[in-house]
Amino acid sequence: MHATDTALILGAGLLGRLLGVSLVRLGWRVHLVEQASGPHTAGGAARVAAAMLAPLAESAVTEPSVVAMGRDALPRWRQLCADLPRPVFFQQNGTLILWHRQDAREASRLAALLQATARQVPGLPSPQALDEAQLSAHEPALAGRFAQGLYLPQEGQLDGRQLLDALLEELHQRAVPLHWNQPTTLAEALAWQRDHPGAWVLDCRGLGAQADWPPGALRGVRGEVVRLHAPDVTLQRPTRLLHPRYPIYIAPKENHHFVIGATEIEADDRSPASVRSTLELLSAAYAVHPGFAEARILELNTECRPTLPDNLPAVRQVAPRVLQINGLYRHGYMIAPAVHDAVLEYLQHGTHTLAQRWGLRWERAGVEAPETLHL
Repeated sequence: MHATDTALILGAGLLGRLLGVSLVRLGWRVHLVEQASGPHTAGGAARVAAAMLAPLAESAVTEPSVVAMGRDALPRWRQLCADLPRPVFFQQNGTLILWHRQDAREASRLAALLQATARQVPGLPSPQALDEAQLSAHEPALAGRFAQGLYLPQEGQLDGRQLLDALLEELHQRAVPLHWNQPTTLAEALAWQRDHPGAWVLDCRGLGAQADWPPGALRGVRGEVVRLHAPDVTLQRPTRLLHPRYPIYIAPKENHHFVIGATEIEADDRSPASVRSTLELLSAAYAVHPGFAEARILELNTECRPTLPDNLPAVRQVAPRVLQINGLYRHGYMIAPAVHDAVLEYLQHGTHTLAQRWGLRWERAGVEAPETLHL
């Protein structure tokens, strides 16, 4: 075992666990440190997110590079989930977009935008316009409720919490040391690296890394999400409702559980959800299907997504064998396999072929290094 086959990963969220599992499978020695007190409080935005894999739908709010990463990540998710020690709910039934008659103009604008994206990013299927009969055939539970819709083929979703738990189980099975309740700065990680010559440091802390980026470079964007159990509702795929003020998504998980969200607030604020946004979320869900009226509220969560100034992900090499991986914003699950694969390529081969293919930003910067970390 060479020193270069050793890695310290900061952050046991989605990317930290994915990279940890992949590296230990390759024979690396891996250490994971996490500031949260335990596995069920770790993960930040990844534990709250709906985990939709919708590159064409998200193209309305992001750049073609992110769309391309999401396109290529979809088949990778199927492979990654299949190799884990416990099953993870994974679905690829497409995305359904709905609107009320008064929002038809916004729907036409969105349809044109999605068509343009499908032409611009090779390999993306074109959106399909549905009339009332076709919509009812795609989603029988919504028969008679909407006159038209858009269907985005091949898009998917997974159960993020099942995934995080399955990754953690494999890390435990492979005896990877996980150090909970251990907030670690980049300076402390560099001191650890000096005691392990040739080892790598991978900083996957999300917003926990804020102090180790330039001032103002890494910010939080707040989201509010409700989890429901709705036995009277059956949806076959993630469904989005267009609305000028509060467009929502409804992600159906197993056993009639649903993750519903919409709000995106420019604030690094994890305080409880407001009454207004909660009422808007639940009212919009009820407008999609009246069965949500008798649903039971399981959780009402708020979390902040780690976001860089251009809302795009980036990898920064701040010292030899030290990478900061951050800025996945609202697209964490959608693009995580692509970012993971680009980092693995660099660790193993020192090349950036995948990053260049997707337009994933790869930067070089400098950093200071004091103190010592003891593991």
